[in-house]
Amino acid sequence: MKRTRSPTGLLAPAAAVLLVALVVAAAAGAWPPLVAVESGSMEPAVERGDLVVVTATERFPWGGLVGHADPDAPRRLGGAGDVVVYSPPGDENRPILHRIAFPVSEGEDWTDRADPELLDGDCADVESCPAPHDGYVTYGDANGEYDQSAGIAPVVREEWITAKALFAVPDLGWFRIGVDAAIARIGPLPTAVGLGGIAAVTGGFGAVLIGWVGRGRGGA
Repeated sequence: MKRTRSPTGLLAPAAAVLLVALVVAAAAGAWPPLVAVESGSMEPAVERGDLVVVTATERFPWGGLVGHADPDAPRRLGGAGDVVVYSPPGDENRPILHRIAFPVSEGEDWTDRADPELLDGDCADVESCPAPHDGYVTYGDANGEYDQSAGIAPVVREEWITAKALFAVPDLGWFRIGVDAAIARIGPLPTAVGLGGIAAVTGGFGAVLIGWVGRGRGGA
């Protein structure tokens, strides 16, 4: 008799993937716990297509946020200081993964302690100087300027920071980038259905292959 696969069996692979993501998120305290890198602004340590594992800013393995200029800054992703994920106001759908340079206070002329090589002009030339509020000056390792000097973002408020990076896994982010592109093009529901179908087919092929191997060993 031909065996028919139940809907529950078809969804099992997708459910397993979701369960793993939820476990990682619970441990990391951030959602999503995995960030796909879409630009080369953090090269060479982090390249486009890499997958970065992140955690909440107050979680392990260290507390708070530490900038590159801090003498006790930890080494993270090829440099000193925390690498964080932040979303400037008005552009929440395009989060930025960059390194913290140093904290600043409202009204401060922070260019006095900035690296001149990462600064285009003095305080009068930078829109975010004096600092409009407390926050952080940030930059991409591969960029030639601070985000605030290049006009990428104003001084980054702490509440804009959603996570900090732990480590990167090369090339595994391409899947996430593809999923995001599919959602933008055809919508979340068709994308979910498509991924579920792919997972089901992959699981089916895997089951058939295992069955063949098992029968081959049994007949030897």
